[in-house]
Amino acid sequence: MSRGDCVAMEPRAVGVSKQDIREQIWDHMESQNLADFPRPVHHRIPNFKGSYLACQSIKDLDVFARTQEVKVDPDKPLEGVRLLALQSKKTLLVPTPRLRTGLFNKITPPPGATKDILRKCATSQGVRNCSVPIGLDSRVLVDLVVVGSVAVSEKGWRIGKGEGYADLEYAMMVSMGAVSNETPVVTIVHDCQVVDIPEELLEEHDITVDYILTPTRVIATGCKRPQPMGITWSKISWEMMEKIPVLRSLRAREQQAGKDVTLQGEHQHLPEPGRQQAVPLSADRRPPDTPGPEASSMEAASGSPPGEGAPLAADVYVGNLPRDARVSDLKRALRELGSVPLRLTWQGPRRRAFLRYPDSAAAQQAISCLQGLRLGTDTLRVALARQQRDK
Repeated sequence: MSRGDCVAMEPRAVGVSKQDIREQIWDHMESQNLADFPRPVHHRIPNFKGSYLACQSIKDLDVFARTQEVKVDPDKPLEGVRLLALQSKKTLLVPTPRLRTGLFNKITPPPGATKDILRKCATSQGVRNCSVPIGLDSRVLVDLVVVGSVAVSEKGWRIGKGEGYADLEYAMMVSMGAVSNETPVVTIVHDCQVVDIPEELLEEHDITVDYILTPTRVIATGCKRPQPMGITWSKISWEMMEKIPVLRSLRAREQQAGKDVTLQGEHQHLPEPGRQQAVPLSADRRPPDTPGPEASSMEAASGSPPGEGAPLAADVYVGNLPRDARVSDLKRALRELGSVPLRLTWQGPRRRAFLRYPDSAAAQQAISCLQGLRLGTDTLRVALARQQRDK
């Protein structure tokens, strides 16, 4: 498609919104039959015709040649870039779908993989079958970010499909220290998706792009707008926190570091940095610093009872474990959530485990992170061990 074919796509209306631009792009691509499966393209990152050709252009970018670790979104039109990364023996990181089980999966092809096997590894099925999860504590340093887009401007302004996952993934990488403002961002789109986007539509959490690849062009945007500095917690709802467990872990970390992590619609006063937040107790529960029978037995088993005046170690009860669960399943989930305990006591036949943390504050943070965690189809029950014994 020539540049002239895209003139009708330029948003002209006064007060145009991001959704207006998305709808124009989606309608145009459908009416002109510019997309491959899956159709219709509405509410998707369009899998445009010529996407594989556009992906090949990334080989000509110095930023790709220099990269060692590349993060590529799981969208279908980016499949060609994922394949090139694997063929070039780069570390390929792909976000988990909707961030349900963590942030990244590292694609690990079998030894001696042929091109056909690598091609399968680059597909969405390969991402599921040939990958290992990367936890928050992993030392990840992403050299290049490749994102899908619905619309993008030659200035580097980008519009996604409206769910905000690409922006959130980038912000989470900033919080992890995996990317910086200097990390290049590339997007790959059809020529008709390159349109004028009013700058006033951009928000502080929106990522911008440095390079745009299409089937006919390579555009260096020269964008100087700073990338997001991290997660904007005031944009995060409690519903998102429930859906994305890794967010709860990151929030606990940033709260402990003294950052403002007030969520959308949340007006409660957060504790001052360094001060422990009071835990509401019912009348029949002993104070959290008084070890109950369960805690006492675990202290004795550890052989390291706290000295007078030292902070008491705290234990977290994890119940309702699936009957076929393994200790490795729970360990993996704890690593992904950044809630690794000092010690894990596994009682699989009784469908429970106990996690040892250095103090009650760390235990409460762990409980916050683990709420709603599933192993298989079962939602785990999580509480302070002494509270569970009292029940």
